[in-house]
Formats: sequence, C-alpha cells, structure tokens
Amino acid sequence: MSIYVDPEVNRALDRRALAEGTTKAALIRAALAEAAAVRRIRKPRAVGVFSGPGDLARNVDKYLAETGFGED
Repeated sequence: MSIYVDPEVNRALDRRALAEGTTKAALIRAALAEAAAVRRIRKPRAVGVFSGPGDLARNVDKYLAETGFGED
C-alpha cells in the first residue's frame, strides 16, 4: 500500500518521529489503527434525571396537545 501526503505533513511526521524516537511508518500505523478502531458509543445512563410517560417519544404530539404547548 502506498499513501501520499502533503509535503508539510511529511515534514511534521519527520519531526515528530525524531522527537519520539520512532519512525514515520510507526506513527502512521498507529494513527491508522486508531482511526480504524471500532468504538461502541455508550448511551448515557439516566439515573433519576428523566421523568414522564414511557411512550413520550412515540406520542409527543398527543402530550403536547394535552398540555396546550404552543397555543396562545
């Protein structure tokens, strides 16, 4: 596999590799592995934060009409 990078990115990789005592190839492999990693997005756990009917999302119009929301 071959990749092409802009000259300024190539120079930055040279500097970073030298500073970290590694190779450009190692930096690139690590960055690609990180970019390709599959991450599971965890939903925030509701702990007493939400209250209301369990079907609110499915019946939002019904509940808005019952409360008179948006009516003047």
